[in-house]
Amino acid sequence: MESARETNAVIINADSQQLYADLRVLSARPSIEDEAEIPHRLYGVADAADAWSVGRWSRAVMDVLAELAAQGRSALLVGGTGLYFNALTRGLAEIPPVPIEIRDAVQAEFDCEGEAPFRRRLAEIDPAAEAAIFPGDRQRLVRALSVHRASGRALSVWKGETQPLLPPGSYDAVVMEPPRDRLYASCDMRVDAMMAHGALDEVHALTARKLDHDLPAMKAVGVRELAAHLTGKLSLDDAMTAVKQSTRNYAKRQLTWFRNQTPGWRRLT
Repeated sequence: MESARETNAVIINADSQQLYADLRVLSARPSIEDEAEIPHRLYGVADAADAWSVGRWSRAVMDVLAELAAQGRSALLVGGTGLYFNALTRGLAEIPPVPIEIRDAVQAEFDCEGEAPFRRRLAEIDPAAEAAIFPGDRQRLVRALSVHRASGRALSVWKGETQPLLPPGSYDAVVMEPPRDRLYASCDMRVDAMMAHGALDEVHALTARKLDHDLPAMKAVGVRELAAHLTGKLSLDDAMTAVKQSTRNYAKRQLTWFRNQTPGWRRLT
């Protein structure tokens, strides 16, 4: 907010969960007051039933950047979704669409054999893709194998044939990297604040829609844990403890990702 004021910039969302209107509390979207004070774009623009991909976000953000450039305004892209930043600075692969019957068959294989054997098979044909996918990310594991089966080429090969969407040197890239203990304390406080501001009601409204559990919005940190409380499987204290642990785990993975993928970016500690 301070940087946007100083540079007359528009703040643009680069967080895959803050896209969804249903997740204002759980995704810690900017407040209504902040959005009224400084222009914000691509926050809360998608319904939870609508799965946005990195490609769809990339097209949307490039449209916004072109619009701002025509106005002579700068942009401040903020978020923790590394794949979004990769699309801007490294490029987005033009991967051919995967037929739904292939995707469904690969999903069935994953569900039948489990993650570990599935990963081993993927590592044999696309070790680079397998190594880049976090544990538990069923959606990306299935996509990587589906792309290979549909196209005969590894997903990592398709991604290697890309051009950055933003010209090198046209942007300043910064990673926020606070000390680990301070980061984890902030994660815990964030969960307490979310609970005080209606996170449980938000999850109740979301789960009442009975959406596909594989949709991105349904995988937001906190949805699964708080839904377990609402169905009587966890006490509220246990659910909050689980959300805090999941939040810290996610923050740790983000730190690791940015450390490995963006070593040349400026750090603010």
